Amino acid sequence: MFVRTGYFTGDPARVDRALDGLSAEAVGLLSAEPGYVGYGLFADRELGIITMGSWWATRQNERDSAERLRGRRDELLAPFAGTATVDVWEAAEVAQAPAVAPGSWFRLVRFDLAGADRERIAARFREDGLPAQRRIDGCLGGSMLLSAEDERGAVGILFADRASLVASRGPAAEIRARGVTAGGLALRSLEEFETVLLDVRES
Repeated sequence: MFVRTGYFTGDPARVDRALDGLSAEAVGLLSAEPGYVGYGLFADRELGIITMGSWWATRQNERDSAERLRGRRDELLAPFAGTATVDVWEAAEVAQAPAVAPGSWFRLVRFDLAGADRERIAARFREDGLPAQRRIDGCLGGSMLLSAEDERGAVGILFADRASLVASRGPAAEIRARGVTAGGLALRSLEEFETVLLDVRES
């Protein structure tokens, strides 16, 4: 699968309006496109950050949908977004509950591969990192994405609620440090977001 992500920052006072528009329209627009697999919308309302990801069965599905939907996405975000970054990733590993209740939270870690072997990194996450994360109370699943264009990656982990996310910080830090050290990765960012909307379809 392939994933198109967006990362948008702007005035926190305008973030709710943008989220309302995306919540109302995004799934309907995306699900009408061939190859649609799922969509997630996440926010840091205090800082004024919206991040989202749409999941696609093939790279061509992702390209075609991006071309058709870019204009409407930009319209929905225009009152809010002062900056916008869009990336395309390949899903290296995915393990996520098909149904996630309201109130879940999301931890996002970004890293550089720094010359590390992509297949080895994905295998280590599948065999060690993800199982260890899923043993943490409240963990609902997660995924590893690797950039389709360069040596970058991201890991996203979902938690049932904010209390579970907060309680997981210590154990998750140990798992993260082990993975970064063993994989020879360069950690770039660690962020936590409220889950605003999550739509998961059968791939």
